[in-house]
Amino acid sequence: MARLPKRIVCLTTETVEILYALGEQNRIAGITGYTVYPPQARKEKPKVYAFTSGDLNKIMAVQPDLVLTFSDLQADIARDLIKAGVPVYAFNQRSLDDTLAMIETVGRLVGAENRAGALVAGLEAQIAEHRAHAEARIARTGHRPRVYFEEWDEPNITAVQWVSELIEIAGGSNIFADRAASPLARDRILADPLDVVARDPEIIIGSWCGKHFRPERVASRPGWENVSAVRSGRMHEIKSAIILTPGMVAIRDGLPLLREIFDL
Repeated sequence: MARLPKRIVCLTTETVEILYALGEQNRIAGITGYTVYPPQARKEKPKVYAFTSGDLNKIMAVQPDLVLTFSDLQADIARDLIKAGVPVYAFNQRSLDDTLAMIETVGRLVGAENRAGALVAGLEAQIAEHRAHAEARIARTGHRPRVYFEEWDEPNITAVQWVSELIEIAGGSNIFADRAASPLARDRILADPLDVVARDPEIIIGSWCGKHFRPERVASRPGWENVSAVRSGRMHEIKSAIILTPGMVAIRDGLPLLREIFDL
C-alpha cells in the first residue's frame, strides 16, 4: 500500500531481524551498528547510529519515513527525531509476551499482519516444545536447578524479565526472579554480591553485554568458593547478542542454549 512506510530506520537489531523474516527488508533504509541478525543486514544496509550515541544527521540523510527505537535508553534520540519531524515508534518490550506483541506490531506497520502472525505462532510452538521438554526432565529428576544469570559483572546485574522467563521455560529457577520485572538495570544491581552465595545457585550463566564472560573471575570472588556452581564448574556463557536481545533470537537461539545447559 502506498501509505505504508517505505524507508524505515531500525535503531535496534531485533526489528531488523523481524523485517527480514517478514520479507520486508527492502523497506529498511538504515540500521544500528549493533545489528547482528541477520548477518547479511550488516553488508546490505547503511549503519546510521550506534545504540545510545551517534549523529542525527546520518539518520536524516537516509530520509526515513519511520524510525523504530527501543527503551528509555533511546528516549533522547527519539525526542530529537520527533522534533525533526520524523515519525517514531518507540518499543519497550520487557517480557516474552511483549516481544511477541512487538513482532505483531511491526507486521501491522508494514502491512504484513498475516506473516507476522505466522512468525509469532512458530515462536509460540518453539516455546511450548521447550517447556514440555523441561517439564519431562523435571518429572524424571524431581529437580529444577537454581540459576544465577549475570547480565554485567561490575556491578553485578541480574537477569531482565524476558531472560528470567526463558530460564523458567527451559526448566531452571532464577534465584533473583523477584528482581527480574524491574525494567531498569540499576534496579537489578546487587548491592551485596554475597546475596548470590546465600541463594547458592547450582548453575551460573554469564552474558556480560558484549564483554567475554570470565568464569575464573567469578570463581575468585571473595566468599564465592563454596557456591555450588563454582564448586562443580557449572558456569556457562551465552552471548549477549542472543540472550539479551528482546526479539526472535532470544527464543529461537537462546532457549535451545539454556535447554542444553540444564540437560547436562
